[in-house]
Amino acid sequence: MTMYYVMAGVVALIMATALVITLRRKIGARPLPAALKPGMPLPEFSAVDEQGNALRSGDLKGRAAVILFVRGNWCPFCSRQVADLTKHYREINELGARLILVTPKPLETTRRVAEFFEFDFEFWLDESLEIGRRLGLVQVKGVPGSYHAEYGEDTLWPMSLVVDADGIIRYATISKLIADRPNPQKFVQALNAL
Repeated sequence: MTMYYVMAGVVALIMATALVITLRRKIGARPLPAALKPGMPLPEFSAVDEQGNALRSGDLKGRAAVILFVRGNWCPFCSRQVADLTKHYREINELGARLILVTPKPLETTRRVAEFFEFDFEFWLDESLEIGRRLGLVQVKGVPGSYHAEYGEDTLWPMSLVVDADGIIRYATISKLIADRPNPQKFVQALNAL
């Protein structure tokens, strides 16, 4: 009987090791999309704001911007990221940068999140995920099943950019897992380096 437990333990250890190796490969396998690497111009894309007005990424030139691609207000990690931003929002603002959240939908509930944390930023809507597809940021079946009716199945993969006043990407990071997000202090550091 002892031999059975030893063998079961060995098999469990081998399986756990294989799982860890697989997860590490997957975690390390999420490179920055080619079009969103530092030194590249921000790709052209269109969105709409909260009032339905057309927006273009090219219109950002002339002022630095921090752009966050977020999964949605249903995502606890995105909500935590917004909460963390409150600690650095004024610094980002004082450095003259715009703070933009690109979100799939809906804006009404996302706006309530911003009002709860008592700071203002811009929302750009990517309801059809056209921007996400173009930039390689769609997370297929990334929305939990209980939210499908309101949000659909697919969402944006979390990504953060700092773009200078000339429209050049100066900082870019993509989340390796849905839970990891950069410390907002990195945005401040990138803005200070411009």
